[in-house]
Amino acid sequence: MSPHEQTPATAVSRWRNWGGTETADPVSVRRPRSETDVAELISDAREHGLTVKPIGAGHSFSGIAVAPGVQVTLENLRGLRSVDSQTGRVTLGAGTHLYEMPELLAPHGLAMPNLGDIDKQTLAGATSTGTHGTGVGFGGISTQIVAATLVDGTGTVRRIEESDRDLKAVALGLGALGIVTEVTLQCVPAFTLTAVEAPGHVDEVLESFGDNVTRHDHYEFYWFPHTECTLTKTNTRGPADTPASGPGRIRRYIDDELLSNSMLGLLCGIGARWPQVVPTFNNIAGRALSPRTITDLSTKVFASERNVRFREMEYAIPLEAVPTAVREVRSMIERRGYRVSFPIEVRAAAADDLMLSTASGRVSGYIAAHRYSGDDATDSQKYFDDVEAIMIAHQGRPHWGKMNTRDADYLRSVYPKFDDFGKVRERFDPERVFSNPYLERVLG
Repeated sequence: MSPHEQTPATAVSRWRNWGGTETADPVSVRRPRSETDVAELISDAREHGLTVKPIGAGHSFSGIAVAPGVQVTLENLRGLRSVDSQTGRVTLGAGTHLYEMPELLAPHGLAMPNLGDIDKQTLAGATSTGTHGTGVGFGGISTQIVAATLVDGTGTVRRIEESDRDLKAVALGLGALGIVTEVTLQCVPAFTLTAVEAPGHVDEVLESFGDNVTRHDHYEFYWFPHTECTLTKTNTRGPADTPASGPGRIRRYIDDELLSNSMLGLLCGIGARWPQVVPTFNNIAGRALSPRTITDLSTKVFASERNVRFREMEYAIPLEAVPTAVREVRSMIERRGYRVSFPIEVRAAAADDLMLSTASGRVSGYIAAHRYSGDDATDSQKYFDDVEAIMIAHQGRPHWGKMNTRDADYLRSVYPKFDDFGKVRERFDPERVFSNPYLERVLG
């Protein structure tokens, strides 16, 4: 049965990503239940001259998951497949969401070593786009992959083991090498985090950034544009049996839901309509910050709810360049007269050896710029263009799942193993079954 026959175009709803930055009108939507199903849909697509694209949870802001041909969701390829308690290695369906992981791993006393601050993504989506957390001793989520199964562009099921050099491409493959159906992760014994959140002054925070990322397990900060206010976050790892402490459920609900989401959404909405009030609102918000300390299981501390929709650009640059780049962004915002209601987020990660990891071969700092989804689209794009120009001057590598305008020529200049990835792609997808406009731009 062809993709057209299984799911007629007239029956397919328009797809839109979470941030509202990308849409697609796929010819068909497929929901495979096995590698065999995946191989069959790839064969069908090739026969009818269609491309294939898995979409994950739609949390990428870039066009990496746009599927103009056959759109694939891995919602039926989820859950725990096997656990090796001695090694801490677990195998899971690639469509498993990050928020499902705690319940799956807790009975085995395990946890993922590091996570980002959003857990809505699928394992395949998060690892294929280079999702990361913070901490110079820890790599992105893709570095936790020690084996993977995927179906390549010829319909061949490949099991890539740790000893196979192709894993350096597959672990962070941009969806360009095949449809990942199963991953094996290297987990660690469950642990707690003691999170210390505190207000700070931007000049002091930038001056001490290098020391803080070195001294602490996990360190990041947010700077509120048009102000001197920052919020710093330090997470320190502890044994799993460390008692939970800190604000109670009601206080955390007020802080995390009412203030961080509902109030933020209200202020952003007002700021989108009357941009001139944004600096005042940011100063009020920044000066209202108060310190708090929370100790809890890692999975309850790493991720936060993000209900206010936004657009995001993030670049990885050499760690030592972060303070200078943030100062340049700060100066640019005031010089150009932008009104930015969302804070700038700054993190760090360890160097790794994955071919297209944003931290490939260098310890990296990450600077993320956001704009509220309701802000004027033209003004937002100009802002992102100006941020991008600063990051490019520092040999920046764009997060693959976030907004950027880079092409293959530029990316080849900042990724030493860019052409090595291309050689793997030639073997795995010689007919470009998994291509789309975004991949054509960034990979050539």
